[in-house]
Amino acid sequence: MTTNQAVEGSAAHGNTGAARTVFLLAHTGRPAAVRSAELVVQGLLRSGIGVRVLAEEAADLPLPSSVERVATEPCAAEGCELLVVLGGDGTLLRGAEFARTSGVPMLGVNLGRVGFLAEAERDDLDKVVDRVVTRAYEVEERMTLDILVRTNGNVVHTDWALNEASVEKAARERLLEVVTEVDGRPVSRFGGDGVVCATPTGSTAYAFSAGGPVVWPEVEALLMVPISAHALFAKPLVTSPRSVLAVEVQPSTPHGVLWCDGRRTVELPAGARVEVRRGAVPVRLARLHHASFTDRLVAKFALPVAGWRGAPH
Repeated sequence: MTTNQAVEGSAAHGNTGAARTVFLLAHTGRPAAVRSAELVVQGLLRSGIGVRVLAEEAADLPLPSSVERVATEPCAAEGCELLVVLGGDGTLLRGAEFARTSGVPMLGVNLGRVGFLAEAERDDLDKVVDRVVTRAYEVEERMTLDILVRTNGNVVHTDWALNEASVEKAARERLLEVVTEVDGRPVSRFGGDGVVCATPTGSTAYAFSAGGPVVWPEVEALLMVPISAHALFAKPLVTSPRSVLAVEVQPSTPHGVLWCDGRRTVELPAGARVEVRRGAVPVRLARLHHASFTDRLVAKFALPVAGWRGAPH
C-alpha cells in the first residue's frame, strides 16, 4: 500500500466477528480531556465495544471496572481495532508511538490549539463514537522517518519520527555549525540554530515554523529545512522519498541535540552524523471526513479566502 492511500470496508478494520476493543489515550492533565474521555468510554461501552487504557492514566479518569488497564509499553494497543486520542498535538504524537508499534489506526480528537493530526474537534464527540461503532471511517498511511546517529562511523542511536527529526544547537549563545548532505553529496555548510528533516505530515509543524513549504500529505517527499541559518544559501529543500538526508555536526562546533517529534532526544557530540530516510513502518490514521487538505489548511490556520469565486460552471 502506498503512503496516504485510503482503505475502506470491514477487512481494513479487523475481523468483524471478533470482540471489539478500542484503545483510549487522553491528556489527563486537561479537565476537558478527562470529561471527553468519560463521554467516549460511556458511548463505546453502551454499544458493546470494550475499552483499554493505560494503567497510569486510569487513576485520573472516571472509569468503570470493566475498562481494561494495561502497562505503558510500546505494544499496549496490540489487538485493538482503533486508537482514539484526546488531546493536543503532543498527545497525538504520543499516540502515534503506540499506533506505529501495533499497526492500529489512530483517530485524533483535538483538544488543543491547532491539532493538524486530529480528525475531529471536541464538539464532535458524539459523531466520533457513532463512526467508531459503525466503522464509518477510512484508514490512510502516513510516511515516517527512520533516523541513524553515527559517531566515528559507528551507529550509536536509532530512532523514528512521524513529523520531523531536528538537529539543534544545545548552547543558546553559540551557533551550531553543520554540513547538509543529500544522497551522499554535500549541499551546504552553515551556522545556525539547526536543521529540520521532515515528512509531508510534519511540513505543517516545526518545518513550517522554520520557513519550510507546506506539502500536501499525498505527496511523497522528504524535507530539509534550516533553522535560522546564518548563510546566503540555506533554503528549504524538497527531495525524493527515496533520498537519504544527512546532517553532520562539525568537529569545531559545540555539541548539539537530536529531537524526534519533539518527544525523544539524544545528545550529538561534535563530529556526529545524523542520517534520515523514509521509514520502513508507516503510521495509520483513521479519517472521518472527505474534506480536502486544502480545506483543512484554510480552517486550521484561519486563512483569509474572502473574494474567492471559484472556477466557472
